[in-house]
Amino acid sequence: MKKPILIIASICLVVFASLAYFVFAPTTNFEEKSKTVIVDHSITTTAALEELLSSKEIISQGWVFSILANQLNVWHKLKPGKFEVKKHSSLLSIVRLLRNNNQSEVKLVINKVRISEDLAHLIGKNFSSDSASVMHFLASSDSLKSVGIDSATLLCSIIPNTYSFYWATPLSKIMSKLNEASVDFWTKNSRTEKATAFGFTPKEICTIASIVEEETNMPSDKGNIASVYMNRYKKGMNLGADPTVKFALKDFTLKRILFQHLTVASPYNTYKTKGLPPGPICTPSIQTLDAVLNAPSTDYLFFVAKPDFSGYSNFSSNFSEHSKFAKQYQQALNAYLLKKQTEHKN
Repeated sequence: MKKPILIIASICLVVFASLAYFVFAPTTNFEEKSKTVIVDHSITTTAALEELLSSKEIISQGWVFSILANQLNVWHKLKPGKFEVKKHSSLLSIVRLLRNNNQSEVKLVINKVRISEDLAHLIGKNFSSDSASVMHFLASSDSLKSVGIDSATLLCSIIPNTYSFYWATPLSKIMSKLNEASVDFWTKNSRTEKATAFGFTPKEICTIASIVEEETNMPSDKGNIASVYMNRYKKGMNLGADPTVKFALKDFTLKRILFQHLTVASPYNTYKTKGLPPGPICTPSIQTLDAVLNAPSTDYLFFVAKPDFSGYSNFSSNFSEHSKFAKQYQQALNAYLLKKQTEHKN
């Protein structure tokens, strides 16, 4: 009698030991330090989740996972999201990760954005909302208004920076947080007061800064370029900014603006339309925004690239001096292009 009992006890012990091993031992098969898995709305069954995790080499014993997940009530608590599973994780830790909704944060890195389609692509690539639905939201004045954003100056509500969200964060919350960051930016360091002192609103400063952003990468020139456009604006001159023509044409590959480009009919063509364009032509960096807000007081009305191709500009307060600098640059550019052409033939 004792022998059958001993055999049954031994079998039970082996079974429990095996289950304990499957539950507590490392179950991942990948070599990376960690892997991310996105659980979206299409994952509605145990089998679908099991297949997803197996395809990612996150679990190896699907049947044990299903038993454990059922016992820990994962299915009633699991939410769509992005989860990070570390190498050598146990089955129990993975189940707890999903059940407790311990999602990993998604970093939204915003640098220069020129058009709303670019922003839609960036958000759609990183979050549950696809690019089409993001674009529909950005194109709707009512949707933007609901999160405090003016559709005409959408890019002014986005300060280039790194923002943290969760993968399934609703689009309205993403845009609301971006706008809140913009409001917070303008309340710091007397930025709104500085804009007012220049006679502009923060959104107008943002628009000017967007032009400066496209004009130069040289920090020391940004303030002077801003002063050129401010001076032209206050004198009632056309801004005559080449980057606004590129924006009007939606052709950001143009290296040189030619006469035929200047005829484009658009409120963004500042060669034909006086005043500031309706809104920014890109998202200016914090550095550029502050350079504009701290622009020096000058009488500059013109600027042109220096002939040494250093990236810096020569500034002038009269057209005669500007013409001299422009001629020097044109001669240097023609010589450079001729040299490149000769080298290419040889």
